[in-house]
Amino acid sequence: MNILQIASLLIVLAGAFGAINYLFLKLPSSIGILIVALLASFVLLGLDWMMPGLGMADQVRRIVTGIGFSDALLEGMLGLLLFAGALHVKISDLREQWRVVFLMATIGIGLSTVVVGVGFSWMTGMPLIVALVFGALISPTDPVAVLGVLREANLRKSLETKIAGESLFNDGVGYVVFLVLVGLAFPSGDSHGSGLADAAQLFLREAGGGAVLGIVLGWLTFRVMRQIDDYSLEVLLTLGLAFGGYELAVYLHVSAPIMAVCAGLLIGDVGTKYGMSEETRRYVEGFWTLIDEILNAVLFLMIGFEVFAVAFKMEFLATGVLSIALALVGRLAAVAIPVLLLRPFRSFSSGVVPIMTWGGLKGGISVALALSLPEGEWKPLILTATYVIVVFSIIVQGLTVAKLANKMGREPDLV
Repeated sequence: MNILQIASLLIVLAGAFGAINYLFLKLPSSIGILIVALLASFVLLGLDWMMPGLGMADQVRRIVTGIGFSDALLEGMLGLLLFAGALHVKISDLREQWRVVFLMATIGIGLSTVVVGVGFSWMTGMPLIVALVFGALISPTDPVAVLGVLREANLRKSLETKIAGESLFNDGVGYVVFLVLVGLAFPSGDSHGSGLADAAQLFLREAGGGAVLGIVLGWLTFRVMRQIDDYSLEVLLTLGLAFGGYELAVYLHVSAPIMAVCAGLLIGDVGTKYGMSEETRRYVEGFWTLIDEILNAVLFLMIGFEVFAVAFKMEFLATGVLSIALALVGRLAAVAIPVLLLRPFRSFSSGVVPIMTWGGLKGGISVALALSLPEGEWKPLILTATYVIVVFSIIVQGLTVAKLANKMGREPDLV
């Protein structure tokens, strides 16, 4: 199948499954599409088990692997999704919460990576450095899933900013940590530097370079938009910034996710205030909201069908189920430690730690990173455990976090 046929199939299925969810399940759109896709996948697997001569599972598996989920997300959809998410987070709000966001997106990611990695190594006998790679790919919260849930919950602005800001930035930081650890764990594969000095240099270049590139490109786009009063052209400029900036970051070997977040923050705040008319602002926000919703639907559909790429061995599935608790413990450390470090300087409401722990949803980024690993004896186990955690996170946590947040997040926020 060519790329146009694949895109057409995904959009048709996303629309059909979305309609099924709307008419019958009545769940939040993205989660409902994921559940319907999973059910369809299990039905196909069941039919293939009963009638193996038809070869249905093999045909679907060839289509799914032909899509290239990892490349499609990491080198295409992710830039648009992160840019769209960052557009709705105001720099002024983020500035008030920057200490919490910074610590959770840096120290928090490191703590979670170590906690999950050490626990996974002990549980499976996997070499520690390889287990740390698993810890790095499962530690970032998925901004796509998190922001989708935030739309369903009526949270205080300060808490919403903490969750949204942290999910946007820890995604980029987690991706850089993942690249560093892959270079250390698989030096003969797609190496990104095998020594600690090379790893530190890679981290600084990726993270810092991505931020600088995003700010520079966002500022240049803003300056051009100030000279224009044509909503269709200005929408096109933002689309070019998201697409072109992401690909330029990939070409320059700096963090493309961090570039997309920084550019989106600048355009969403400074750009909308000083570079757009009211009419343009409505069209830009409407366009990117629509892009976000469509790509969300397609992404969660693809996650549902990635079940065909998972090795269904009982010992792998059992490890995956146990890893759910491990991932939650890692997330708790990533949230609680930064909050404890900041308590001498500011106060927090009692609901911050449980809400942000349970609301740290995993998603397509973790699956894409697991799929991108070099082939080896541990990859099937890592992929299966990742997929089990992601499905649990999106369905169970995703369907309950809004209720938890509304129940525990009602008391006044203390800043």
